[in-house]
Formats: sequence, structure tokens, C-alpha cells
Amino acid sequence: MLLEGKKLLITGVLMDSSIAFHVARLAQEQGAEVVLTSFGRTMRITQAISRRLPAPAPVIELDVQDTGHLETLAERVGEHVDHLDGVLHSIGFAPQGAFDFLGAAWEDVATAMQVSAYSLKALAVAALPRMSAGGSVVGLTFDAQYAWPVYDWMGVSKAAFEATSRYLARDLGPKGIRSNLVSAGPISTTAAKSIPEFGQFAQWSDHAPLGWDIKDPVPAAQACVALLSDWFPATTGEIVHVDGGFHATGF
Repeated sequence: MLLEGKKLLITGVLMDSSIAFHVARLAQEQGAEVVLTSFGRTMRITQAISRRLPAPAPVIELDVQDTGHLETLAERVGEHVDHLDGVLHSIGFAPQGAFDFLGAAWEDVATAMQVSAYSLKALAVAALPRMSAGGSVVGLTFDAQYAWPVYDWMGVSKAAFEATSRYLARDLGPKGIRSNLVSAGPISTTAAKSIPEFGQFAQWSDHAPLGWDIKDPVPAAQACVALLSDWFPATTGEIVHVDGGFHATGF
């Protein structure tokens, strides 16, 4: 029971193929109480998917581009749990125009950066009134040290996202709160389908020393659960790679 008694806020549960869904499932199996977020037309989908968890979880509305949602988040979370021990950031979006690096308009880039990078800080600050020493913020990234094919401004947003986590580690550390990321290999989630030519990543397993199953989100979810637990009490500002070892090799 790695998370026994913990209370977690988990974003990004859309389908049961998502990493966030499996984080929520594993967290409950390890003893945590979970609150989910969603917004707009996806609220009903998340509510339906939540019923596939070991225990149905409440779903509160959170659009990270809506300042009103962020300002009232702690209060609304308090309707379900009295405090938070951890937050999972599993949020990312870029308009189609942002997947054309040279041709992208600033409006598309700005949206990608706000939703996919700045939102980590915004979410952490919004949840902070419910968190105390020992808390953990965990986010999901896709290794931003490379210029990937087709990823374009989403890749730049992930680089900003990774830097944001380091600055959060700096500023939340004195409060006893950690900020870490899991860098997952490519996984066939709903979000991945919006990336043009995502199929190029199907060859990932050919270069990963441990191999890689593009359809299996569980290893990444397990790493998130571990970082949300008390088993990494002195680790912050870190990026844990869960990619079959791809990041450590050339070819």
C-alpha cells in the first residue's frame, strides 16, 4: 500500500488508455483517495471513465486556461478531500498549426506554451493551499533534449515544461514539496493521435535496450505512482526516463 492514506488530484484522465487513468487506478490500488479533473465536453467522458476505476472518483472542472477555474480549484477540491498529498499534471495541447515549426503563427505557439508548459506552474500554485510538507507534484514529459520529427512547437513547449519543473522544485522545496517529471516513451494515447505522423515512433522499440510497447502505459504510470509516494523524499527537480532506455543510446 504505497500510497495508503494519500489524497491525490489527477488531471488528464480521458480514456482508459491514458497514462493518467492508470496512475489513478494504481494509486487507488495502493491506498490513495483520488479526485479527477476535466472540463467542457470531455467532462462526461471523464465521469464515465472514472467508473472503470476500482472506486469511482469525483470529477471537478478545470480548464488551465481559465483563471476562474484555477483561483477556485483549492476550494472545490476541498469539497471532496481536506488536503492534497500529490498532484499529477497530465495536460498537453497544441493547435495543428504548431506542428509546422517554421510556419507556425504566434497564436498557435502561445496556446501550446500556455497549456503544455505554463500550466504546470499554474496547477501547482492553484493546488498549493491544499498541500503541505511531504507533498509531490509529478508531470509527464516527452524527452525535450532532442528536436523530434513532427513534434515541432510541442517539443519546444516540453522543453519549457521541463524547465518549469526545475523552477518549481526550487521554489516549492522550502515548503517541503517536490516537483519531478516522468519522461515516457511514445504511447498510443488519445493525445498522441493529434500529432501528425505519430506512427513514426513505432520503431522506438528497435533502439530501446529493454524494448518498448507503444500500447502499454502502465510502466510510466508506475513511475508516477512511485514519485507521488514517500519513497523519494529527497528527490526533486528530477526527470525519470521510462522509455525502455532509448534516451541512453545513440542507435
